[in-house]
Amino acid sequence: MSITIKDEAGIAGMREACRIASQVLDDITPHIQPGITTLEIDRLSAESMAKYGTRSATVGYQPPGYPPYPGHVCTSVNQVVCHGIPADKPLKKGDIVNVDVTVVTADGWYGDNSRMFEIGECSIAARRLCALTYESMWLGIEQVRPGARLGDIGHAIQKFIEGHGLSVVREFCGHGIGQKFHEDPQVLHYGKPGTGEELVPGMTFTIEPMINIGRRDIKEMPDGWTIVTKDRSLSAQWEHTVLVTPTGYEVLTLSAGSPAIPEFVKGMARAAA
Repeated sequence: MSITIKDEAGIAGMREACRIASQVLDDITPHIQPGITTLEIDRLSAESMAKYGTRSATVGYQPPGYPPYPGHVCTSVNQVVCHGIPADKPLKKGDIVNVDVTVVTADGWYGDNSRMFEIGECSIAARRLCALTYESMWLGIEQVRPGARLGDIGHAIQKFIEGHGLSVVREFCGHGIGQKFHEDPQVLHYGKPGTGEELVPGMTFTIEPMINIGRRDIKEMPDGWTIVTKDRSLSAQWEHTVLVTPTGYEVLTLSAGSPAIPEFVKGMARAAA
C-alpha cells in the first residue's frame, strides 16, 4: 500500500479543492426541488465548477473495464446506491437523491463530497435512512486521529447502522485522495477495531458510507455504472473528505451551507482548526 502523505503545500491544495467541492453543493441546493431533473442538476453543477476555475473529475472518467462516465456529477435516486447517471426524468415529491461532486483544481488537486437531498415531503423511513446515514458518517469521522486504525472507522459505522436494522454496502468504500481521484488507502465502512492501516498526520481520504434500508446486496445496471439495491429498497450516502492532523482531524469539505453537525460530535475544535 502506497499512501501519499501531504505536506503543507499539499494540504493547502486539498483545502482549496475541497472548499470548492462543498461550495458547488451549496450553490445547487436551492434548485433541488420537485420537478428538477438530475440532468439539470448536472448542468448547474458544471456551471458552478467553472465559476470557481475547476472542472469535474467524473465526466469522461474511465477506469479499466468501464465505459466513460457521462456526467459532471453522480445523481443517485431512491434505490440507486451510487454512480447514478444524470437523466431527464423529473424528481418528484418523496424522492431522495444523492449528489456526488468531485472537482479538480487548476493545480491538480481533487475535492470530493456528497449530500443527500429529500425532495418535498418524504416518508418517515426515507428521512430516517438519510439521518442515520449522516450520523454514521460522522461517527466514522470521529474515530480519525493519529494512531487510530482504519478498522476503527469501519467498525463505528457498521455497529451503529446494523444496530438500527439497516445494512452497509460492502462493495464500495471511501478512498485516499489528493492529486489523484483515487489513492490508497481504501476506507471500508465495516470492520474490526484496531485493524487496518494506522492513521498518521497528512493522510487525506473520504468517508462515504452507503447504507440500505433493506439487504446490503447490490447489482450493476446495463449502463455499466449505475449500482442499485438488489431488493429495490432505498439507499443513502453522505461523504466528506478528511485530513488527519497532529491532534485529530479536519473535515476539508465543510462550508457555510453544509448540513448541521450532529450534537454528539466532539472533534469540531479539530475540524475547524
